[in-house]
Amino acid sequence: MRATVLGAGAWGTALGMVLAGKGHQVTIWSHEDDVAASINAGTGNRYLAGVTLPAGLRAETDLPAAVAGAEVVVSASPAQFVRAVMTGAASDIAPDAQLVSASKGIELGSLQRMDEVLSQVLPDSIMDRFCVLSGPSFAAEVAADEPTAVVIASRDEQAAVYARDVFLTPTFRVYTNADVIGVELGGALKNVVALAAGVSAGLGYGHNTLAALITRGLAEITRLGVAAGAEKATFYGLAGIGDLVLTCTGSLSRNRTVGYRLGQGETLEAILSDMTAVAEGVQTAEAVRELAGRHGVEMPIMEQMYAIVHEGRSPSDALRTLMSREPKTEEWS
Repeated sequence: MRATVLGAGAWGTALGMVLAGKGHQVTIWSHEDDVAASINAGTGNRYLAGVTLPAGLRAETDLPAAVAGAEVVVSASPAQFVRAVMTGAASDIAPDAQLVSASKGIELGSLQRMDEVLSQVLPDSIMDRFCVLSGPSFAAEVAADEPTAVVIASRDEQAAVYARDVFLTPTFRVYTNADVIGVELGGALKNVVALAAGVSAGLGYGHNTLAALITRGLAEITRLGVAAGAEKATFYGLAGIGDLVLTCTGSLSRNRTVGYRLGQGETLEAILSDMTAVAEGVQTAEAVRELAGRHGVEMPIMEQMYAIVHEGRSPSDALRTLMSREPKTEEWS
């Protein structure tokens, strides 16, 4: 099978490794010439430093050439670039290709999920079988072949099963789900809570604070998800609590790392200037604030993270605001 992964970051490369490990012919598209050259020379990818890539993996910088003839196309670009990349690829994707989105985020401005963005640039023949892949999965651990469980959601059950079988390996376990909205939102919103978890750690707080942030963060994600049309149960699964726990606690989490450094007193500009990878939560914090307002959903943790990231609020002031809110009955959704 010919598969193309659009996006040569750590996550796209790790997914390409999963596919190549199953014997599929895999092309990774990169917008960076040096990354593609390094992959093709067999010297690896700087976004997955120290990882030996399989021989069956090749890279391409020409977008139409990368997708031409592919039976499976994986969209793995950062969320804010998905529209541009997929617009450039759209006319060359085969009408019967299976599309799988692996980007986690919400587009700024439009406030659209990735499935909504893609539906505007790709034909119905492809989007009718659209799938989204999400769940607790650090790229480096997937690349190291460590046991991982994810979820693939589609409104078309046959498409979900097909995509599941394309990725399924003895160490990469894939579940199916019909709730595209919930899986998309779970994967995007958890990044903002991970920023908060990092801030808490950067301020020197321990497990009590972290547990509160994860639990109440999940309540906020669930409230917004249900208001947007998702199934509540989805947020109790891999794309919800699973991904949230991983991103809030794992040392490999880019979003948690950004939050930690903010809690330590660094500026956002300084943090982002020396990061090679994208921390989606920074921009998602802006999008989720607008989404919450649109749906009339109260999201105090998300609101304070927006204030820290985009308004320069002191992390300690933000925490005090959260802790001094009016006492109330615990509400979930």
